[in-house]
Amino acid sequence: MKRIAESTVRRLSLYLGFLEDINRRGTTTVSSEELAKLGGTTSAQVRKDLSLFGSFGKRGLGYSVTELLERLRRIMGLERRWRVCIIGAGKIGAALAQYEGFSQRGFDVVAVYDSNPARVGEALGDLHVRDVAFFERDAESEKFDIAVLAIPARGAQKMAERVARAGIAAILNFVPGQLTAPPKVAMRTVNMAMELEALSFALTNRD
Repeated sequence: MKRIAESTVRRLSLYLGFLEDINRRGTTTVSSEELAKLGGTTSAQVRKDLSLFGSFGKRGLGYSVTELLERLRRIMGLERRWRVCIIGAGKIGAALAQYEGFSQRGFDVVAVYDSNPARVGEALGDLHVRDVAFFERDAESEKFDIAVLAIPARGAQKMAERVARAGIAAILNFVPGQLTAPPKVAMRTVNMAMELEALSFALTNRD
């Protein structure tokens, strides 16, 4: 498959969310202009994004909401369930482990790990924190698809490499600072400070 820009993937995710809301309201068709208005972009951009994956909709009639929803879910890989493990049971990891929205989107958090003996065994919703020493053993038997790193920066690179050696091909990274993705591992980093700085810029430069 040809390489798709990260900005395009982000917009596809936005379109998916908008379509789910539109579908819940019982609307059966939607235009590129309507999606563009919701997403703060142009109708030409919406059509360009969708055209990367084939033909959608009919000129003058718009898109079938249910059909476009199904196609986007398939494009985004959301027609299946994904098994997620969280490494780090501190404040961020604990909050993520108990966030119900992941399951609603097809991401099942099935294990949480920590290296702190005081946290091992702690209940987080329906899960109990496991000792990270057993991570590789569990990964082999439980076939995790995605690992979330929510640990201090010290030792995070080595943990990412352990994740890769365990056969997990995707990492969602909450570790501050620079972390290098191991070969053949897809990694997305959530930098909260950077997002706040972007908001600060927007507020400072308002008309």
